[in-house]
Amino acid sequence: MSQENKIGSPCLRAAAFIFLAAGSLIMLFPFFWMISGSLKTLREITSPKIIWWPAEMQWQNYTTVLTMETNPFGIYFRNSIIVAVINTVFTLLTTILGAFAFSRLEFKGRDRLFNLLLATMMVPSQMYIITNFITITRMNLYNSLWAQILPYSASIFYIYLLRQFFNQIPDQLYLASKVDGCSDWKYLWKIMVPNAKSSLVTIGLFNFIASWNAYLWPLMVTGDIDKRVLSIGLKYFASDSGSDYHLMMAGATIVVVPLILIYLIFQKYIIQGIARGGLKG
Repeated sequence: MSQENKIGSPCLRAAAFIFLAAGSLIMLFPFFWMISGSLKTLREITSPKIIWWPAEMQWQNYTTVLTMETNPFGIYFRNSIIVAVINTVFTLLTTILGAFAFSRLEFKGRDRLFNLLLATMMVPSQMYIITNFITITRMNLYNSLWAQILPYSASIFYIYLLRQFFNQIPDQLYLASKVDGCSDWKYLWKIMVPNAKSSLVTIGLFNFIASWNAYLWPLMVTGDIDKRVLSIGLKYFASDSGSDYHLMMAGATIVVVPLILIYLIFQKYIIQGIARGGLKG
């Protein structure tokens, strides 16, 4: 049997490698085709013959997209950065405070309140989008960047994830800090947050991606061009550009590439956060 395992194991590893490599190529091909198309001329991208890579890279396609007057992608990109960054900062702040309150602080009705908040996860987001719209309108925030930031600056799902990690930190450490005269606020930022760095990076990245890709809500609360984000601008650009497929590919690349770069930079923390989140306290 051991001899069969020695023969079979390399074969299984080779088959797994081939399978994963084929899957990776299938997953990466759309990104390759998008980037390749963004650097082609209109003739190359509409040619009946498949052209895998442009004869001469057309970097001016990106300049054209970013400087268009009817669809200024430069403004869209700036708005997306502002909305995603501020929303992520607010979400991390509310997540940290909420997770600490539900994991360490003792107050009447804590568990019932937490279970009630968890129950809201069962309600589809489309059910309260009209209520959010009415609230934003009454606050005179319609057609502003704040309208895209504030309604989604807290997430019970992220609070739940971070609370589970906070629960893994021994209670004795918290009690010992109280004996030494450490305040809850200092204990949170000196002990809890540094230990949860990988989980917080994972939560922040997921929230940034969700905010960056948001479509329905920004579409409802914006009207002026200078308040649009990339996801909305790309939709209008695709309608206005007609058959300029090379420019459409350049616009899509501008939307997607920042997320890929952010993921590649922080992938180590994502893996650590998922691994630690799966441990039992």
